[in-house]
Amino acid sequence: MFLVGLTGGIASGKSSVIQVFQQLGCAVIDVDVIARQVVQPGYPAHQRIVEAFGTEVLLENGDIDRKVLGDLIFNQPDRRHLLNTITHPEIQKEMMKETFKYFLRGYRYVILDIPLLFETKKLLKYLKHTVVVYCDRDTQLARLMQRNNLNRQDAEARINSQLPLKDKVRMARHVLDNSGEWSLTRRQVILLHTELERSLEYLPLRLSVLTGLAGVASLLYLLTRYLLPSL
Repeated sequence: MFLVGLTGGIASGKSSVIQVFQQLGCAVIDVDVIARQVVQPGYPAHQRIVEAFGTEVLLENGDIDRKVLGDLIFNQPDRRHLLNTITHPEIQKEMMKETFKYFLRGYRYVILDIPLLFETKKLLKYLKHTVVVYCDRDTQLARLMQRNNLNRQDAEARINSQLPLKDKVRMARHVLDNSGEWSLTRRQVILLHTELERSLEYLPLRLSVLTGLAGVASLLYLLTRYLLPSL
């Protein structure tokens, strides 16, 4: 099995593309969902965040107040780094757990939905493929204004706060152009899924795991055959 990182930009259509992959039966792991999960009460990261930032980051029900925490680390690189050192290892652990589940179920590849894939670059070394959902800036601006009921200035400010899609395109292995009709985008997703399904890049890991399991089974057989008392 191999990993595919998928990203995009605000109003580029990433969520819609993910839905198509899921409709095609693909395994998708949403990193944002995991990031929210690992800071819930009962998880190690929750306690460490409270210890590091104080109880003022808690809501009445004990959940982390994401807005308050965001304000605390805003424009403070040291505190942001501290938060990342708490959450990132836990996020990666949960991702590995989810990925292993899909591996056991026989999936050939897993899509990691990572909004800041190229900004953080932390997961790139684990990925065989990277995919960007792209649309031209005028289309992105128009969609964002309509979707969020924003004026042009506010919409442009939100787009400008992100790494430009054209830069992400240069770093990606695959580009899904969502600038035009949705039917064309959907066709691109289907073609990419077909390409990934036909890829043999999943074989080395699966064969190595099967070889390892066969070795363990052989060892257990030998132990049973020669070391345990005969019945």
